[in-house]
Amino acid sequence: MSKRQASEALDDVSADSPASKKSRFDDYTMDVIPASAEDGDDEQTRPAHENGVVKQDGNGDADEFSEEEEEEEVEEKAPIRQSAPTAGYDDLYLDTIDRNVLDFDFEKLCSVTLSNINVYACLVCGKYYQGRGPKSHAYFHALDEDHHVFINMSTQKVYVLPEGYEVKSKSLDDIKYVSDPRYTRQEVAEFDRKPRTSLTLAGKEYTPGFVGMNNIKENDYLNVVVQALSHVAPLRNFFLLEDFSSAPELVKRTSILFRKIWNPRAFKAHVSPHELLQEVSLRSNKRFTLTAQSDPVDFLSWFLNNLHLGLGGSKTKPGSSPIQRIFQGKLKVESQAITARTDTHDDRLRFEEASEIKTDIARFLLLTLDLPPAPLFQDEEQRNIIPQVPLTTILAKYNGVTSQELNAQRKRYRLVHPLPPFLILHVKRFSRNRFVSERNPTIVTFDPHNLDVSPYVEPDPAYHPPGEPIWYDLVANVVHEAVRAKEDVADSAVGEERKTWKVQLRDKATDEWVVAQDLFVDKIRSELLYLGETYLQVWERRRGPPPQGPAPGARAL
Repeated sequence: MSKRQASEALDDVSADSPASKKSRFDDYTMDVIPASAEDGDDEQTRPAHENGVVKQDGNGDADEFSEEEEEEEVEEKAPIRQSAPTAGYDDLYLDTIDRNVLDFDFEKLCSVTLSNINVYACLVCGKYYQGRGPKSHAYFHALDEDHHVFINMSTQKVYVLPEGYEVKSKSLDDIKYVSDPRYTRQEVAEFDRKPRTSLTLAGKEYTPGFVGMNNIKENDYLNVVVQALSHVAPLRNFFLLEDFSSAPELVKRTSILFRKIWNPRAFKAHVSPHELLQEVSLRSNKRFTLTAQSDPVDFLSWFLNNLHLGLGGSKTKPGSSPIQRIFQGKLKVESQAITARTDTHDDRLRFEEASEIKTDIARFLLLTLDLPPAPLFQDEEQRNIIPQVPLTTILAKYNGVTSQELNAQRKRYRLVHPLPPFLILHVKRFSRNRFVSERNPTIVTFDPHNLDVSPYVEPDPAYHPPGEPIWYDLVANVVHEAVRAKEDVADSAVGEERKTWKVQLRDKATDEWVVAQDLFVDKIRSELLYLGETYLQVWERRRGPPPQGPAPGARAL
């Protein structure tokens, strides 16, 4: 089939070419004006409509109108924030604060996100929330629960949400002080000089520095160590007065806990070590936790060494931190090798001492004292015999004469000048064999006011006159108690023993003794201190002349 010829050649056509097609996508984005327009509108002023779509002119007035409308909607959605309270309403919402529910001892984590950044505490319910911006959890909490007053846990500034302005009322100073107590040098110096009592919100009397510590589950081993260290005056003053805002978290939380223990304006007569426990558990790789019992001496050794490093101490240079300057001492160790040989005449094994004696100087933070073995037999009434031994007897390990044989060596120990301002003594009560852990119940008797350590120190006229006594006074005494966890009525001897710990503390202002076990704090007579199973002791070196005669209530050895 042949093609039909064109009537005209394209070159001869004089008409213009058709207009190019234009995308109508932009046309559909414009606002559609409803058909029911106002009666007052003039038809000439109305835009022409075609299929419900506004025809654009060349100026693009519809696009400009749409953008302006969107900007107005965004401005309407933005919340109104105030930089200051409305005149005459400075104390708005402050009457909703409930001081009875405030507890700043727990770790500062947002209760929703568990974040520790920019945390605020609600002063109405006591919960922690992150941030205070329009999209923060504290902002939503203020709108949802109608709780409006929040405190920043880092800066101690109080804000009202959702308005967002800062409250500078003096009536909130007590809350800021409880959250982060601060002391002057004059206040710290009076802790050991003037007896003082304070009142809680409930009207209960307590003595600052002698408050209970919450045993969350099995963390009483940490409680007694912290209580004992908080009464070491140089260490306490250091943590109360110095600024640790840029220090490691372990040092910072230790300082906060010490300051709360000595708080004279506390809301409650106890504190919780939860914040410190969380950091200890993290730093020790869960070696020390709040859910499992541990040895106070193991924790004390780890705690002091990590505080030493956290305060900028050196691993090789002695006395490079307050920890070492307070507790570290020197010990002379004499080692003599022992060899076993067989006699050629009667085939008997003989032990010979080497003629060479090796002398070393070691440094220590605490001294271990060994108890004599417990008796194997019972008395005539079929009861176990609990022996007693004086503290001076087990201290004879360090007189330079008493020897111990270990690993084919005979060793002798003696203290070397200069002595540390504070001595930590560990009475070794627990030993493990291949089957079970054994406890030695021997009672250690001591005088809490007069401990002469001169027989156990190498004489050095440059530090102390030879023959003169060196007096130490007891500051804290950690006591072990065995509690039967499962009681069997048929046979009372059956059942597991659970370890519990308590600490006895000396109040220097009144020269009285206080016993603290978890939340329970009570006074105790000095004659009864030695009746428990002493496990750990902190002694302070006396600088003044010794008292004339025995101290009141002291028990002579």
